[in-house]
Amino acid sequence: MKASLKPGIEYVHAFTIPENKTVPHLYPEAEQFRSMPQVLATGFMVGLMEWACIEAIAPHLDEGEGSLGIHIDVSHVSATPPGLTVCVSVQCIEVEGRRLTFKVSAHDGLDLIGEGRHQRMVVNWERFNDKVAEKARRAKND
Repeated sequence: MKASLKPGIEYVHAFTIPENKTVPHLYPEAEQFRSMPQVLATGFMVGLMEWACIEAIAPHLDEGEGSLGIHIDVSHVSATPPGLTVCVSVQCIEVEGRRLTFKVSAHDGLDLIGEGRHQRMVVNWERFNDKVAEKARRAKND
């Protein structure tokens, strides 16, 4: 992590919602999801919030580093149909070692659709991938 990774970093990410980011597409294997209205799925809204945080910190990471979401506490308060553009605003409000805390909000041009907090952990991808590979090996041997 670079010394520039500090509280106060802000970023806004805009994304026009396609039909395949609506609730019926969240887990197409689940009949309950397939029968729900075509509005932005909460899971995809959370993904947009994570994406904005990733973009916000990208210039402040060293080569071989990335971040992983470790906690999310957000509300989803308004439905968004496909075709609307959602703007996600994020602000880094705390840096504790490798743990980053963000204030996040999303607006679809008509309404606030979600807000809350999100935490990410800065990781070294090589070490992380080694741990995942070891876990996969252990699972195979069980």
